[in-house]
Amino acid sequence: MGHHLVPLHEILQKKDADELLKKNELDLEQLPRILDDDPAILEIGGKPGDIIKITRKSRTAGTAVSYRLVVRNDLK
Repeated sequence: MGHHLVPLHEILQKKDADELLKKNELDLEQLPRILDDDPAILEIGGKPGDIIKITRKSRTAGTAVSYRLVVRNDLK
């Protein structure tokens, strides 16, 4: 996304997603969620089941990375 207030959103490749879960001993359901109709997810073409890497600038850490699981918005 091109706006300076929107952090970088990237869809993880399956191999990278599997590595992330294994390394952190997580199940897919343990990840925080983001809805499939979120504007950032629509922009990058995310689909339910995708893991999204979100990279933000941080005053204290320099860069902060978080991950979200794309889920379907049942209210559509």
